[in-house]
Amino acid sequence: MTGPVTIRPMTAADWPAVEAIYRAGIATGNATFEAEPPSWEHFDAGKLHAGRLVATAGTGAVLGWVAASPVSAREVYRGVVEHSVYVAPAASGKGVGRQLVDAFISAAEGAGIWTIQSSIFPENTASLALHDRAGFRRIGTRERIALMTYGPWAGQWRDTILIERRSTGAH
Repeated sequence: MTGPVTIRPMTAADWPAVEAIYRAGIATGNATFEAEPPSWEHFDAGKLHAGRLVATAGTGAVLGWVAASPVSAREVYRGVVEHSVYVAPAASGKGVGRQLVDAFISAAEGAGIWTIQSSIFPENTASLALHDRAGFRRIGTRERIALMTYGPWAGQWRDTILIERRSTGAH
């Protein structure tokens, strides 16, 4: 990682790098229940434009990304999203995740989002610590919520920790 980190909106041109970072997260077995990244078209259709961001190095290389999906199509939940944040292995532990989460929170507040939530595997201690530092609270453990279909946990029922951050002024 060279030069300052810039946070900017994600574009379709970023997809190859975003997909590679997503794929690296998937390979850990502790980032998502998804076994493969979606196509750009599926990703684009399912993610909000507000807060869809990438972190780039001074070289222009994508270091990480953050994006969110609505939790429901029902109007009463219009301000509730589930977010994901991924950092390239080479940029891990260098503050990129925190910069992405902080920028995402700011964008979410500006878009009228009042609740940001996510489900994190208990084994993903780095993500849990990042979100703790960013002001998320742990709601509880969802025990044996889904069956892992790939990787080192294949065939095992996995727990997740539900976290959330409530807006201080968006509602």
